[in-house]
Amino acid sequence: MMFSQRDRAPNSSKAPKTANNSDGRLRRAHVKWRGAGLLSIALFAAAMQAGPAYGGENDAVRDWNERAAVTLTNGPAAATPGVQFTPPVAVIHLAIVQGAVYDAVNAIKGGHDAYLAGLKAPTSASKGAAAATAAHDVLIGLVDQAPLTATLTTSVKAAIKARLDAQYADSLTEIPDGDAKTKGIKVGAEAAAAMLANRVGDGRFGAPGFPVPANPGPGQWRPNPVNDPNAWVRNVRPFTLPSSDYIQTSGPPFPLTGAQYAAEFNEVKALGRATGSSRTAAQTSLAYWTAAHPVPMLYASMRQVAASKGLTITEQARFHAMTTMATADSAINCFAEKGRWGFWRPTSAIQLADTDGNDATEPDTGWTSLLPLPPYADEPSGANCFFSGLMNSAKAFFGSDSAEFDVISAGLGPGTGTGSTRHYSHFTDVIPDVIDARVFGGLHFRTADVHGAELGHSVADYVDQHFFNCRNAGQCKQEERE
Repeated sequence: MMFSQRDRAPNSSKAPKTANNSDGRLRRAHVKWRGAGLLSIALFAAAMQAGPAYGGENDAVRDWNERAAVTLTNGPAAATPGVQFTPPVAVIHLAIVQGAVYDAVNAIKGGHDAYLAGLKAPTSASKGAAAATAAHDVLIGLVDQAPLTATLTTSVKAAIKARLDAQYADSLTEIPDGDAKTKGIKVGAEAAAAMLANRVGDGRFGAPGFPVPANPGPGQWRPNPVNDPNAWVRNVRPFTLPSSDYIQTSGPPFPLTGAQYAAEFNEVKALGRATGSSRTAAQTSLAYWTAAHPVPMLYASMRQVAASKGLTITEQARFHAMTTMATADSAINCFAEKGRWGFWRPTSAIQLADTDGNDATEPDTGWTSLLPLPPYADEPSGANCFFSGLMNSAKAFFGSDSAEFDVISAGLGPGTGTGSTRHYSHFTDVIPDVIDARVFGGLHFRTADVHGAELGHSVADYVDQHFFNCRNAGQCKQEERE
């Protein structure tokens, strides 16, 4: 077995999936994606019954997902400033935003299990106003919570919040005044307050750094160049999993003296070095493709998917909540495993190969990786936990792996010439590319990449089984296409 699950009971407020629940999940997927003819009929009927469609109503989830990604990942000095969270930190906070948006919209017209129980709203309330309010209010709270740094100053925070306030005012301007708008604002504010309260004391912004032996030996990770200031991610209370270490990998390719370790060592040594490698140009491009911040990159793709599949505002809210929570919990569990295994990166392994006791490995004290070295251990791969959690969750949401989308990467950043675009027809086709890319980039032994992908898959399956489902027979019949 590659993985184990700790012997702990699931969250008692989220019942395990039963046969009826599975039927509900199938209904969920069927409702979300029908043939073009049925979709056209549904949209025509909705237009006849509901009057004109307003941009703020229909586009609120999409717009605020993008605004959240920008706010959480852009640098403080960017033209559109943000708090510049790293990938695991950013997706944890994006999940807080999307969870509130989901609960607000689902309370109006959903029928699926709420994330946080107890929120109620009339079906006449504006879903657009609810989504915009929930996202705005949570983002304001998260910006306030972000630690001050040399660049994220009080004045920069004020500028970020002023922009969010202006965007929120624009969103509400697009929705007609009246009782529906007022009720939507109310439920959105309630959802945001509930989510922010739920995440108090959840372990975010805790102590920095992973445990490191006083004198790291062969196979043991050592900070290079620094110990991660965001290592507290491993201790964050998950959104869905019973514990942060619920999924456990079987670990690195031990023993260091074995043939498997030597094979993986020599693969990454040959393919992953910064200069003089045996990589092809295509392999180098693939490695750089994974160097960009995955939150804005992948959620641009997920908004593309939502639009191409014609998701309603209610469905978009659930889609983004489900995928962000699966990805966030994959990152949290992944960091817990990094702390548990503390296995050295290829850079240290190759430079110190004369200490590993393996005759099939040779040291190269000047070896460096193609991609910048992250400040945490090898096992399992964080990028693969992230990408796999998201892609497998998207597949579970639709009940199908099929989707046409582009993933546009800036690579190492503007002006570096390392950006590229890759097109996919299936969600899970992304995963083997990321596994290979992190070897080509010199960042991981292959086992760490495979284990990261499997961990993300396991988390996505858990979320699909226990959250966002139709608990009772017929419960989701109320969720017709808007």
